[in-house]
Amino acid sequence: MSSHQFDPSILRAYDIRGIYDQTLTDADAFAIGLAFTACMDARGLAKRIAVGRDGRLSSPALASHLIDGLVAGGATVFDIGCGPTPMLYYANDALATDAAIQVTGSHNPPTHNGFKMIMDGAVFFGDDITHLGTVSATGSTRHDGGHATEISIFDDYVARILHGADVGNVTAVWDCGNGASGEVTDALTCQLSGTHHVLFSKIDGTFPNHHPNPVDPETLDMLRDAVAAHKADLGIGFDGDGDRIGLIDAKGRQVPGDLLTAYLALDIAPKHQGRPMLLDVKSSDMAMSLIAATGADAQIWKTGHSHMKKRMAELDVPLAGEMSGHIFIKDDYYGFDDAIYVALRVLGQMHRTGQSITAFMDSLPPQFATPELRIDCDDSKKFTAMDALASFATTRFGNDDMSNISLVDGVRVRSASGWWLVRASNTEAALVARAEGASQAALDGLIGDLRETLSHANLTVKV
Repeated sequence: MSSHQFDPSILRAYDIRGIYDQTLTDADAFAIGLAFTACMDARGLAKRIAVGRDGRLSSPALASHLIDGLVAGGATVFDIGCGPTPMLYYANDALATDAAIQVTGSHNPPTHNGFKMIMDGAVFFGDDITHLGTVSATGSTRHDGGHATEISIFDDYVARILHGADVGNVTAVWDCGNGASGEVTDALTCQLSGTHHVLFSKIDGTFPNHHPNPVDPETLDMLRDAVAAHKADLGIGFDGDGDRIGLIDAKGRQVPGDLLTAYLALDIAPKHQGRPMLLDVKSSDMAMSLIAATGADAQIWKTGHSHMKKRMAELDVPLAGEMSGHIFIKDDYYGFDDAIYVALRVLGQMHRTGQSITAFMDSLPPQFATPELRIDCDDSKKFTAMDALASFATTRFGNDDMSNISLVDGVRVRSASGWWLVRASNTEAALVARAEGASQAALDGLIGDLRETLSHANLTVKV
């Protein structure tokens, strides 16, 4: 029996994540692998596991120790090497494995890293991760017979996402941010029609050009400049592991994830009439209305790729999206968040329908909404802060039956003039806020309510 205690801060809601060689070590990676196989044994699974990694400097070591732990637990491991997280998800399906683990720090700073996991066709998160920590602390049994094999899924994955792609004579700029999507983007753009300019496709875990966070306006500045310089129809940006997308239209406007989802719904909803489509709690009323207008059943759900994928499976959802740029398509695809595939769907829709993203954005009425607002808050304090904010908001703003307040994911307060939200990020040491009003004056008032609420936890927000 081997027992191991993790730093409790790394066992997150969606995945395991920490600072390499501080809160997250090679020994942790081995213990995660061993405990993961014990969890599979408990479910009676065969322990065939795909493992991939992103391009961070610590990822090769963490992946190697993870694989050692899995093998020590008796697993048959398929090591697919470096690539985007969606390639790992694809491998899980293509290789018919019982589980899959990606070593990735996503969009977090270069010193951070972590693990995203799937078991038995479902996301391994929340209580599963808590249980894994308990199993590791209690002790996991080693088993003989495990082994690892290196296997390339790269060409098959590129061929799959290119299947049926017809993008016409488009001009596009692709910004890989030196993340794990770079080699895949190079491989597919050279096979597409049109003109494609690829930025920063060399995988480099130091992220020398800009941080790969495609919803941060500052990280999109170089993409925006390139769109203007090349007179491109669209700019496409990816995060560090290729599961989140950010778009810049031909006029230099950033396309929020909720509105991108609404654009895709125009094409997908008619094929799935009346089916639910999901947006996360940070999404706008405008996006909800646009999706509802397609005939879909537009619903709000919890933020987080794990929550979204679980809900999609429960309701048989063909499309879901988040403000953060996680977009999930289960229309001629698998339902996981694949930013590269989403980019091809957008380009194909533009060509097939004749409505560009720019024309779509032009067609929208004025929107009075903030972007996603980040409020620094230490991991050890943010959930206590949220308890205080929820208590104050329900007392200060709740109506008689509290029907205007949702505590499904953070605190979301609705009034006659709009809504505001504050929630704890599960991936960063921060709270996240957003507001949307019927007019600029209404938005200003809602921001005032948000600021009043935050002050009760000694927090402020810049708008």
